[in-house]
Amino acid sequence: MKAGKLKESILKRSILKQLHRRNKETLIGPSIGGDYGAVSVNEEMAVVISSEPITLSKDDIGSAAITAACNDVACSGAQPLGVSVVMLVPTSLNEEELRDLMKDMDTACEACGVDILSGHTEVTRVVKEPLITVTAIGAVVKDSMLHSSKVHPGMDIVATKWVGLEGTAILAKEKEGELRKRYAQPFIDKALQFKQMMSIVPEAAVAAKSGVSAMHDVSEGGVFGALWELAESAGVGLEIDVKKIPIRQETIEICEYFDVNPYKLLSGGCLLIATEDGNGLVMEMEKANIPAVVIGKATEGNDRVLLNEDERRFLETTQTDELYILQ
Repeated sequence: MKAGKLKESILKRSILKQLHRRNKETLIGPSIGGDYGAVSVNEEMAVVISSEPITLSKDDIGSAAITAACNDVACSGAQPLGVSVVMLVPTSLNEEELRDLMKDMDTACEACGVDILSGHTEVTRVVKEPLITVTAIGAVVKDSMLHSSKVHPGMDIVATKWVGLEGTAILAKEKEGELRKRYAQPFIDKALQFKQMMSIVPEAAVAAKSGVSAMHDVSEGGVFGALWELAESAGVGLEIDVKKIPIRQETIEICEYFDVNPYKLLSGGCLLIATEDGNGLVMEMEKANIPAVVIGKATEGNDRVLLNEDERRFLETTQTDELYILQ
């Protein structure tokens, strides 16, 4: 199988089809594009849980895993409360490097407002590089929990900040020497700073208070992958204006340089939101100094359409992230 996310057909056939629900307290289980699961704890409250590994980046993997897991939990409308960390590290890792990993994760926890609650650390010959998996938990009132099943035709689709932020930052870091052949250092430094915008917890909190129906963070596979997953999970169609999808100039130029599609590029830091009042949500985001824009609508049927001026084409199922092309 190819590196990256499983093909949707394999995911359905060999993963999801093998799972059976046994616990009556389970509210949300695994699904296409599912960011989180949820279990009932009493009549009013649910616990939300999500796990994330980081495999596309060689740097900042600890903080990236913390942020990604907390982002997933926030997409339910829950407040992330804590994380559990499993670290498998190679025998070549020294204690100073291990200490730096932990400092990095602790800094990310502070930014997300969570603590590391438990975990496991093991030195093993099975891995050649550190492999970190973070599980985040949160709590939410059941009646206010968000889910893609609440998305229906006519709803606006809103995107926050910009697509391609995380992938651009990784390319700027790992390919910095090559980029210097064309771009000035200040341009590259701007791209490197995109790593500071990975958390979507603040905008998820604004969205939850604004009465939205569903949220999906844009990660591996880029915004095209995330749009497909949101629509597939909700069972709706889409009409998306590609020109309205927010993207930074640094992302456009760096993707052009490496001949990769920015709309299929790792996009941590961007959040997709389905809501009845997209313009109203954008105004609420502006009050919180969070860029946001309406990029399209959910529609009847299963057609997921990308509009680009006079061009009209169909969105494809989730594709391999463009970063894999360069690895």
